[in-house]
Amino acid sequence: MGLLTEALLLPFAPARGSLWVIRQVIAEAERQYYDPATVRAELALLERRLEEGEITEEEFDREEDALLDRLEVGMGRTSGTGDGTT
Repeated sequence: MGLLTEALLLPFAPARGSLWVIRQVIAEAERQYYDPATVRAELALLERRLEEGEITEEEFDREEDALLDRLEVGMGRTSGTGDGTT
């Protein structure tokens, strides 16, 4: 049955390969997006922007909350839960 299935799906091999590549790219993008080191660097940059007067306290608070949410998800991903919740 497996050989028959593979023979029938052979014309779709390029599409299946493309889907695999897309999944790999998305997985890597998510890994980088939620990487705690990356989020901490963005938090430091955000604080510098506040100190230099580039952003207001309100903008800082809003962006900081979003970054802290990302950090929480990232820490959940690295602790092995896999679902991103803590």
